[in-house]
Amino acid sequence: MRWSTALSGLFLGLLLGGSAGAQSISNPALDPDPSLSVGGQMGYQRGFSFQVFGVARDFAMGLPLQARLRLGRTGVEPGSAADSRRIFINNATNGTPKESGHTWDFGLDGLYPISPRANFFGGLRYSRFKANFKFVGGNEDFDVTSSHWGLGMGVEASYPMGRKTSLILSGGGEYFFSSRLTGHDTSYSPDGDDVNPREDYTYSDADNAVSQPTWRPIALIGVSYRLGR
Repeated sequence: MRWSTALSGLFLGLLLGGSAGAQSISNPALDPDPSLSVGGQMGYQRGFSFQVFGVARDFAMGLPLQARLRLGRTGVEPGSAADSRRIFINNATNGTPKESGHTWDFGLDGLYPISPRANFFGGLRYSRFKANFKFVGGNEDFDVTSSHWGLGMGVEASYPMGRKTSLILSGGGEYFFSSRLTGHDTSYSPDGDDVNPREDYTYSDADNAVSQPTWRPIALIGVSYRLGR
C-alpha cells in the first residue's frame, strides 16, 4: 500500500509538472514581457514561394495569441499567351511567345496555440498578380495584372534548433476573391463593368486565360529567430 501510494503520488506529480510545462510553452502570453521573432520560409504555394515574416508575442497579458506580418514573392504559371493576346489585344498569331508570372503576397495572421509545438493560424491576405506575355518577332510585349484580397488558414509547427532558433513547418490553404483583370488598354471586371472589351469576350474568358490566384495550398519550411530575451 505504501509503495502504491508513493508511486501514485510520483505519477501525479509528473503529470501535473508536465501539464504546467506544456502550458508554459503553448500559452506564452502568460509572460508579461513582449518579444519579437523574425524569419524566412520557402516552399510551394501554386509555385515556388519565398517569404519573410515578423511575429509579435506576449503583447497582451493573458492573451495566448501571436500576431504575424509577412511578405512573400511566388513564381506562378501566367496562363495562355495566345488566349491572353486575343482577349486583351488582337487576333494576331505571329511571333514566338515567352511568358512569366509572379505574385507579391502580404499576410496578417493571428496564431493560436493548439499544442505545445503547434499553432493554428488564420488571417487576411492581399496579393498582386502579374503575368507577362512577350511575342518575340511579333512586336507584342504586355502585362496582365490584378490585385486580390483573400483569407488564409492552416497549422504551423515549431521545433527548437537552439536557444533562440526554431525550425518552422506550415501547411494550409488560401482563398482569394475575384478581381478586375487589366491588360494593355483593356480590363474585365467580375461585375461586368469592362473597359474596351475585345469582341464578345467576358470576365470569365479573361479569368480562364490567365492564372490569377484563387485557391492555393500552403506548404512551407523555414527558420524563426527570436529577438531579445
